[in-house]
Amino acid sequence: MPAKITVKKATEQADLDKINAIRYEVFVVEQNCPPHLEVEHNEDSVHFLATVDGEPAGACRWRKTENGYKLERFAVLKNFRGYGLGGEMVKTVLADLPADAEHIYLNSQTHAVSFYKKLGFEESGPEFEEAGIKHYKMVKK
Repeated sequence: MPAKITVKKATEQADLDKINAIRYEVFVVEQNCPPHLEVEHNEDSVHFLATVDGEPAGACRWRKTENGYKLERFAVLKNFRGYGLGGEMVKTVLADLPADAEHIYLNSQTHAVSFYKKLGFEESGPEFEEAGIKHYKMVKK
């Protein structure tokens, strides 16, 4: 088990490079997501880097859309899965949203729906496909 999990907002290029490498490994290499879709909206987003004992381990982001505040691109490297990193990332991102943030949502891969339910999200609408992967839109209760 890791001694220390840290999730921090990333603004420096060195941290953004680590985030991009993590997301590339998880989404493009593991899940065959098209690279151009994986980096879509990067410039409009607030990014976070998760580390385990100082090692880059996970990444995520949020951005404001015309529909509200969208949480996205939650990625944890294989070696760091199962340590609670995803939950810490979601909590950190939610805490970073503006105090008046309304309609908080995300598109969960189907296999992760139960994970997000435990964190206060509920499914909204039918299953759909995005980047060749099945998803459900989920909204924060």
